[in-house]
Amino acid sequence: MANLKEIRNRITSIGSTMQITSAMKMVSAAKLKKAQDAIIAMRPYSSKLTELLQNLSATLDSDTGGVYSSQREISKVLMVVVTSNRGLCGGFNSSITKEVVRTIDTKYANATVDLLTIGKKGDVLSKKYKVIDSRNDIFDDLTFDNVAAIAEKLMGLFENGSYDRIELVYNQFKNAATQLPQVEQFLPIKPIEGGDASAVNSDYIFEPSKEEIVEALIPKSLKTQLYKAIRDSFASEHGARMTAMHKATDNAKDLRDELLLTYNKARQAAITNEILEIVGGAEALNN
Repeated sequence: MANLKEIRNRITSIGSTMQITSAMKMVSAAKLKKAQDAIIAMRPYSSKLTELLQNLSATLDSDTGGVYSSQREISKVLMVVVTSNRGLCGGFNSSITKEVVRTIDTKYANATVDLLTIGKKGDVLSKKYKVIDSRNDIFDDLTFDNVAAIAEKLMGLFENGSYDRIELVYNQFKNAATQLPQVEQFLPIKPIEGGDASAVNSDYIFEPSKEEIVEALIPKSLKTQLYKAIRDSFASEHGARMTAMHKATDNAKDLRDELLLTYNKARQAAITNEILEIVGGAEALNN
């Protein structure tokens, strides 16, 4: 059994760790509220805009904006991997890297896959795959304009034929304790499922023209889609870190309580031994 001094040092060390994890939990909780409000407010706008673009762009030819809707034979794929810059957030980052590997091995086993990483923790994938760019600075100033620059680059890579498909891989925020890894098609624009787009388009009146409206809306929709994905990941990161730090604090508390019990037992045993030694010495003197 460790001596009393060693146990006291461990109790002190665990107490310091508890203070750190508890403080990190509170910081993440404060950041989560702001990030959660932002993504919840953005989702309806993003979803409706994407739905509108799918309805309209499906009927356009390649000369009037339909280039972003053109379905090609898939030989080169770019995956935009969104992770975090920092750790201590449980399985948040590992779930994304595993999803990337699984998707490449199953869905794109016969294609050439490159990566564009957003977040330092995605750089681990560079050991196995080609990373064409790393945008680890985006979380330092997460604004629509900064994300729009990345979206424009992706649109250019698809338009000039560098890649036949671009996918987003990120954690979708559900709640503080649950983050859902998502593989979402960015380009080409995903066609409407289970319906004829021309039938839906009859509900709209276009001014000045359908082509001009779609050409203006497509870049905005794609930028919004990427911004939403990064915002989702940002909120998920804080939720995962808050949950991880909460569990770490609880585990540290349990360990501290066990050590306190061990310390008290060891101290009681030491006191008992001292009393026995005193009693034994007194009896020896009396004899």
